[in-house]
Amino acid sequence: MALLVLIVIGALLGWLASILGRTEEPRAIVSQIAIGLFASLVAGLILNNYAVLGGLSPIALGAAVAASVVSLALYHVVARRSAA
Repeated sequence: MALLVLIVIGALLGWLASILGRTEEPRAIVSQIAIGLFASLVAGLILNNYAVLGGLSPIALGAAVAASVVSLALYHVVARRSAA
């Protein structure tokens, strides 16, 4: 169950970042979803002691959200800097 929650959280945060960043290119939208998903999975699973099938601790959930937000913010900073 924890794996499914982390996948959904990461994908939703990546999609939300593409909306807030007003991204219109499909490749960039998919990459933002992938970045959010990957960051959420890594942080959530590490802090949940690699438990995939069990419950998700609140600390692991918070870390997954925080890691996704930070990763997506860094992506936007790098993308804007390279476009300028």
